[in-house]
Amino acid sequence: MSKHRSIAIDGPSGAGKSTLARALARALGYLYVDTGAIYRTVGLQAFRTGTDPEDGAAVTALLSGLDIGLGYGEDGEQRMYLNGEDVSQAIRRHEISHYASCVSALPQVRAFLLDRQRQLAREHDVVMDGRDIGTVVLPQADVKIFLTAAPEARARRRWLELGQRGEQTDYDTVLRDVLDRDEKDTHRSAAPLRQAEDAVLADTTQLDLKQSLDLLIHIAKEQLQA
Repeated sequence: MSKHRSIAIDGPSGAGKSTLARALARALGYLYVDTGAIYRTVGLQAFRTGTDPEDGAAVTALLSGLDIGLGYGEDGEQRMYLNGEDVSQAIRRHEISHYASCVSALPQVRAFLLDRQRQLAREHDVVMDGRDIGTVVLPQADVKIFLTAAPEARARRRWLELGQRGEQTDYDTVLRDVLDRDEKDTHRSAAPLRQAEDAVLADTTQLDLKQSLDLLIHIAKEQLQA
């Protein structure tokens, strides 16, 4: 049996990882795995139960009874299930971002989800995005990309995305959230966000969506053929 290929895409909040990783997977015929959605699902459970997302013991207590499912629709889109409920839309609400950031910083949560993520890479050719894919989850990935953009560009993209979904907030609030998320992700003790030494940097500050995707396709094909 031939070894499955894996592409790891890491980067800060709002860099467009999900959108671009999904499109890259479609272009290559790979399975797309949005690890951020998995952490958001844990965060949603903490939110719904009134659990302090920074309380490691309390969040750990939630895990034992947590049934997290991951599936794919006919369109190939990843769907997240929480105790049997499709929460693919609910986890994208703005307030869940804070909960996802907090629970993802907990070593107990990361350990709980680690093998689930690696199993997908063992069974499929995958494009997997997150904040520690190339450094922790898939350190032997065939391709590693660190996707980033200036905080102001990321905040604007996030602000426009929220507006399209009908969530009204102001740009300055979104920018503060982006900067706060960056601070937490880069300074957490468990698998902090950083660029892997062998990852290719892809800065999309000045690029539109098509240009960004073209860049990632070029990097992936070049690395896969190396």
